[in-house]
Amino acid sequence: MEADLLITDCKLATMIEGGAAYGAIEDGALLIKGGRIVWVGARADLPAHTATNTDKFDGRWVTPGLIDCHTHLVFGGDRSGEFEQRLEGVSYEEIARSGGGIVSSVRATREETEEQLFASALKRLQGLKDTGVTTVEIKSGYGLDLDSELKMLRVARRIGREGGVRARTSYLGLHALPPEHKADRAAYVDKAVDEILPAAHSEGLVDAVDAYCEPIAFSVDEVSRLFDKAKALRLPVKLHADQLSDSDGAALAARYGALSADHIEYSNEAGIAAMAKVGSVGVLLPGAFLMLRETKAPPVDLMRRYGVPMALATDCNPGTSPVASMTATMNLACVQFRLTPEEALTGATRNAARALGMQDDVGTIEEGKLADLAVWDIRRPAELSYWLGAPLLHATYVNGTRRQPDWGAGGADIDFQGR
Repeated sequence: MEADLLITDCKLATMIEGGAAYGAIEDGALLIKGGRIVWVGARADLPAHTATNTDKFDGRWVTPGLIDCHTHLVFGGDRSGEFEQRLEGVSYEEIARSGGGIVSSVRATREETEEQLFASALKRLQGLKDTGVTTVEIKSGYGLDLDSELKMLRVARRIGREGGVRARTSYLGLHALPPEHKADRAAYVDKAVDEILPAAHSEGLVDAVDAYCEPIAFSVDEVSRLFDKAKALRLPVKLHADQLSDSDGAALAARYGALSADHIEYSNEAGIAAMAKVGSVGVLLPGAFLMLRETKAPPVDLMRRYGVPMALATDCNPGTSPVASMTATMNLACVQFRLTPEEALTGATRNAARALGMQDDVGTIEEGKLADLAVWDIRRPAELSYWLGAPLLHATYVNGTRRQPDWGAGGADIDFQGR
């Protein structure tokens, strides 16, 4: 067998469903050719091969590259002042209704150039990459007019070309009502559905369509109009659902066969059952739960009972989840939502790939998949959810090309195992 690269002397957490926990292979090896995995298994079973290069990892663990399937990575300004307000007792809804929240990010995003937005997004992206992320989803939704939404989506596409990760884009035109349409809500919905989305789609800037369904955002009927347009354009949909209230968002997502329903703290049993029936993924966002000091956790037990796949994401955004670490997100999901470490890693790999419709290419280590991998300085996979803030990453691969984490001087040599 011919290969470009042999990776050996490692433990593999393949994350393939069924069999050993984490899909583990204790003494594993894999062969990569043309950016894809062409063989994976126990080192003792390695077939005869000719590999151009060999990487040995001294028994380190190798997982699929982590996938951050819900981010708002591209935005202007910050909202640290609102963070202070919330700590002083002002609610997120009060801030939003008084002209803050998403609308304040809209103002800042409109003012910045594409180059400025790209530069600031790369800084946030580095935190994700340094915690093993090789695929990231990026939403629009802080532009809310034609030029600014297209600007955001062009930056997101550029991140996929130049940022060292795979990037998927989501059009989030129904995120908030822009200030110039405060007195004419229907006109903005018309514009978002009939003008901005078709324009973004015609430029090849959209992989999926998202919306925010809440009383402070958009109604089921308004979101349905957007999703009907998405379906007409043959674009998959996903939904910010039931974060602050039970708005039947999970059921709405299921009705449209959504890739995912995200947040879902208040989703009811009927909605969860509907998601299970159509295969929608429930994306949990513990960073936002933490920052908003919420008390209503997502219905994890219901999702387990009905077999709804659970994914995890940072929700990296300037207002409610200024989180740029995927491993911290895994820790928070375990501590706050009582996921097991295996569920957390599954949520950051296999199920996150499903939430983006990318399960045929990424999310597990198996033959035919893209060679997107993360190599870790850990003794067991549970450590990825155990440590909060420790630099555990040794290297990543994207398309079989090795990349090193950006720890700065000496950081990668810190020994957290007492070795």
